[in-house]
Amino acid sequence: MNHTVQTFFSPVNSGQPPNYEEEHEVTVLGAPHNPAPPTGTVIHIRSETSVPDHVVWSLFNTLFMNPCCLGFIAFAYSVKSRDRKMVGDLTGAQAYASTAKCLNIWALILGILVTILLIIIPVLLFQAYR
Repeated sequence: MNHTVQTFFSPVNSGQPPNYEEEHEVTVLGAPHNPAPPTGTVIHIRSETSVPDHVVWSLFNTLFMNPCCLGFIAFAYSVKSRDRKMVGDLTGAQAYASTAKCLNIWALILGILVTILLIIIPVLLFQAYR
């Protein structure tokens, strides 16, 4: 390493307060001593992961399409999913949300089938007795 000492002088009679002699040591750095290439640090910042909890869908199925109480059970799992999400347990929230989604699908399919059957059966019976 090279060390250089530089000395700075200020004029004495310039009408300003005197500046005293200052010495600064300047270090000249050479090439890096480590032959390995420089490495970078990567920081992964998790964005707010959106885990759907299906509460609105479950509430709809609970109120309107609730065969075998599937809508109510789906609503319970949706609330559990929302609670897990609020605590920060995204894995648990995803598991409860998946179960709620499956139950909602079954409740919707069975509710539509029951509704269709409740319309078709009376129409067919009315046609038969005419």
